Amino acid sequence: MFSTLDSLKPALRQLVRALGQRYPYASALAVEDASRRWSISRGGVNIDASNFRGGTGFVLRVFDGVGCAEYSFNRFSEEMIPEIEERVAQGLAAQNAALEGFAPLPTPIPADEPASLCKATVCRVDPRELGDEAILARLRGIREKALARDQRIKDAQLSMAYRGCRKIFLSQNRDLDQTLTWTTCSLAMMAARGQELKYAFESFSNLGGAEVLEGVEDAVDQVAGRALELLDSQPITPGEYDCVCDPETTGMIVHEAFGHGVEMDMFVKDRALGKSYIGQYVASELITMHDGSTVDQTATMFFDDEGSLTGDTVVIDKGVLKTGMCDALSAARLGWKPTGNGRRESYERKAYTRMTNTYFEPGSHSLEEMIASIPYGFLLQQPMSGMEDPKNWGIQAMVAIAREIKDGKLTGKVFSPIVLTGYVPDLLKSVTMTGRELALSGSGFCGKGYKEWVKVSDGGPCMKARIRLG
Repeated sequence: MFSTLDSLKPALRQLVRALGQRYPYASALAVEDASRRWSISRGGVNIDASNFRGGTGFVLRVFDGVGCAEYSFNRFSEEMIPEIEERVAQGLAAQNAALEGFAPLPTPIPADEPASLCKATVCRVDPRELGDEAILARLRGIREKALARDQRIKDAQLSMAYRGCRKIFLSQNRDLDQTLTWTTCSLAMMAARGQELKYAFESFSNLGGAEVLEGVEDAVDQVAGRALELLDSQPITPGEYDCVCDPETTGMIVHEAFGHGVEMDMFVKDRALGKSYIGQYVASELITMHDGSTVDQTATMFFDDEGSLTGDTVVIDKGVLKTGMCDALSAARLGWKPTGNGRRESYERKAYTRMTNTYFEPGSHSLEEMIASIPYGFLLQQPMSGMEDPKNWGIQAMVAIAREIKDGKLTGKVFSPIVLTGYVPDLLKSVTMTGRELALSGSGFCGKGYKEWVKVSDGGPCMKARIRLG
């Protein structure tokens, strides 16, 4: 798998050495990529083999003592080294000429401590070996079971996607090699009554292969039940309520309410309020927040796209904001150590500070205890979307289901759709209970300014908090 890079690696080393003789720092990132998507619905069957926010190519990065420049390309051989050297030199000269008269943003040369690794994630059932026909047959069987569940179910949509990639990073002192595979699947069911149409969905993800399909069929009854319940849903009376968030809703709050606010490239630009709150309480003492690759989900990696080794970043420790997440350039400018969060949508795009696997630590309560503690409130399920405002720490997010809780018990009433709003520290400081079980979901992507999409996962335990709903 991905053996092309083996034959190119000696020439890449030669290119990095040649650039290192001309510049204080030089590195190369090589990516070999494979992806595929399958979907089946009332509209038909689709197989998509186009690049899935990736692609095969190369990125060079050099520092000239003033600034940083990058050059990306998708064809490479040893014979091309002199040509590439010249293109890098010309591009850097043109960049410096364009900036003449402007004070450059100080860009210290990044640290390049010696490091070497070669790792791969485990893929129990390779989707490529399973094949298109077998995958579509599995999806078709699940769809037929879903449609037979109730006559009010008008459609069931299933999709599965995977990405496998190999990345090599070379610098004067680093030789890093990783092969990663993730697979996701989603099941959405549409229920209708008259002109009213509602839908519910469940997503599945793993750091691996087509074994993700094993849990999809078991979820048919649960997803169908949600879709049918929503036909009887009511609009909610706006207000502030005691709420219990399921792990996916907790994950949306982690990601949207706080994750984006501590991406430290926003600190460099003074566009994040979190910059002035390092060392201060921003959440309940029950909240400890992590980002990194010590859990196995779709955003796990062994090094990032700038050659920084990944690990575990404790962002909030018992309510206190300890640090943010940063890429190598932001870290150099801020005087911090890179956290392994420099990520690219593809070899054609620049690296930004991006989340990976982001979650709250579990606590000591059960879901039943949380529900029993609420005189009147809601259990929030099925997050749909969210937006954040790092500069003012506002949040606006949506969930599909709010189950009414009265006198410590679920009443059976369902409200939908639900909008969550508020000031992030107020929401997080209101957390009074957290569940014992940790769950992460990695079926989605995260954009930076509505673009620059990368794979992420988020989650946590069930969580009780005071939340404004509307």
